Amino acid sequence: MIQSQIKKYQEKPMKVAFIGQKGIPTVSGGVEKHVEQLAVKLAERNHEVFVYVRNNYTAKNLKKFRGVNLIHLPSVGTKHLDAISHTLLATIHAIFQDYDVIHFQAIGPTSLSFLIKIFKPRTALIATFHCQDYFHQKWGWFARNYLKFGEYMTCNIPDKTITVSNVLGTYVRRAYRKEVRVIPNGVSVNLTAESDLLAEWGIEKNGYILSQSRLIKHKGIHYLIEAFKNLEDKNLTQGKKLVIVGDGFYTDDYVNYLKVLAVGSQNIIFTGAQTGRPMDQLFANAYLFVHPSNSEGLSITLLEAMAHGKAVLSSDIPENMEPLGGNGFYFRQGNTSNLAENLLKLLQNPEILGEAGEKAQEVALKDYNWEKIAEKTENLYRETIFEKRGKKIILNKIYGKSAKI
Repeated sequence: MIQSQIKKYQEKPMKVAFIGQKGIPTVSGGVEKHVEQLAVKLAERNHEVFVYVRNNYTAKNLKKFRGVNLIHLPSVGTKHLDAISHTLLATIHAIFQDYDVIHFQAIGPTSLSFLIKIFKPRTALIATFHCQDYFHQKWGWFARNYLKFGEYMTCNIPDKTITVSNVLGTYVRRAYRKEVRVIPNGVSVNLTAESDLLAEWGIEKNGYILSQSRLIKHKGIHYLIEAFKNLEDKNLTQGKKLVIVGDGFYTDDYVNYLKVLAVGSQNIIFTGAQTGRPMDQLFANAYLFVHPSNSEGLSITLLEAMAHGKAVLSSDIPENMEPLGGNGFYFRQGNTSNLAENLLKLLQNPEILGEAGEKAQEVALKDYNWEKIAEKTENLYRETIFEKRGKKIILNKIYGKSAKI
C-alpha cells in the first residue's frame, strides 16, 4: 500500500519555475541554452513549467514558448544590476505562487535563494552551479566578492545543488563538504548538409576556422586572433578564414579591442550572434572549431561543436578536457604562441581531423543527451519533493495526522 501511494505521488505532474536566466528563447548565453532545453523537455513530460524572463532579452509579447510559460519582469538594465534586480523581483513573485520546485540558475542569482527557504520552506529548492563566474575578467572587486558569496549560498542554502561538470562537483565537495549531483549541460543540434547561407559572410565549406562565444575577455578570443594573424603574416593559414560568432555583454571595450586586433586582415570575420539555421550551417561547414577560453563551467558551444562532428582545438583547462578527453586537441591556456603552433599543425594535417571529430560526436550524442539530462533532473525534483513533504503526506493518509516521520 505504501509503495502504491509513493508511486502515485511520484507520478504527479509538477509545477516548476526557473529563476536566474535572462530568458528564452535563447539569443546568447550558455545558461539560457541550458534553461531553454531543460524547460522544454520538462514541459514535454507534462509538467507545468514557468521561466522568468527579462524584458530586455525576451520579446514582451511572447507569453509562451514551446509549451513553457514565460513570466516577464523588468530589471535595472546595467552591467551590475541587471541580473540581481530581475532575480529579486522573480523571487518575490515566486513566493506568492504554488510551485512544487523553484530552480535557481548560476551562483549570482542563487544568492537570493534564502528568501525561498524562509518564505516557502515546503517548496523544493534546487540550484545549478554553472561556473565560477568571479574568475570572469569583466567583474570588478565588489562583483567578484559578491559572486563568491553567491557561490557559498549555492552550496549551502538549496535542498539540492547541481553542478554541470565533474570538475565543479569535485571543487564543491572539497571546498564546502557538500554532496552535489553532477548533471551536465546537454546538446541538441540540427545536423545539416546545407551551406547556402555562408555566402553572406564570404566563406565556403571547409574554408574557415570557427569560434563561437560571448565576446568577453575570459573567453580568450584575443588569443585566437593574435595566433591567426601570426600565421597569416607568414602565409601559413592555408587560405582559411577565421569566423568569430558572438556579441559582447556589457563588454563594448573588449569587443572594440578585438576588432582593432583584427585590423589589417580581410580574413577575420565577425558575424555577431547567430542561432538556428545560420549557426547550424556555420558549425556543419567549418574546417575546425577553436575554443580558447580561460574559464568555463561546461561549455555548451564546445558540446555543440562536438555534436556536429567537428574536431576541436581548445585550451587545456580541466572543464574543456572533461568532455573532449582524448578526442580533442589542446594548447596551453593563455599561450598565444602555443595556440599558433597547434593551429598550424591542424592546418597542415587535415587527415587527422576526421577521426577526432567522429569520436567527439559519439561522446556528445551519447553522454550529453538532453533527454537523459531532463530525466535525471526530473528524478532529482521528485526525490527532493518527496523528502520535504511526500513522506509526511503519504504516512498521514495511511496512518492519520499523528504519524511521525
